[in-house]
Amino acid sequence: MQASVEIMPRWHDICEQSDLVTNSGVCALIDEQQVAIFALNTAGGTNLYAVSNWDPVGKANVMYRGIVGSVKGEAVIASPLYKEHYSLMTGKCVENEAVSLSVYDVRLEDGRVQVAL
Repeated sequence: MQASVEIMPRWHDICEQSDLVTNSGVCALIDEQQVAIFALNTAGGTNLYAVSNWDPVGKANVMYRGIVGSVKGEAVIASPLYKEHYSLMTGKCVENEAVSLSVYDVRLEDGRVQVAL
């Protein structure tokens, strides 16, 4: 019987929190993957999200340029190309469940933004 191996995420230091643009996105290259990072203001403070920068419909690395908003109370990013909405929590496309974005854990450590891959 083989023992299961749990793979721990590797945290990558990205930038200072002050480098993020509130209610907008920035792009980071992590292990040769482009990741879009968003800092959204909410009633409870600032929430951070990280998703793949690859638009699966438009076939381009552009998601960090999308417009943030909400659909049915859920934070989303609208693709700048064809305007599909993707959940920032799950990566699922609102209009087409056959496509989605990868979602990454993101945290603040001593004022630094870190993303886990």
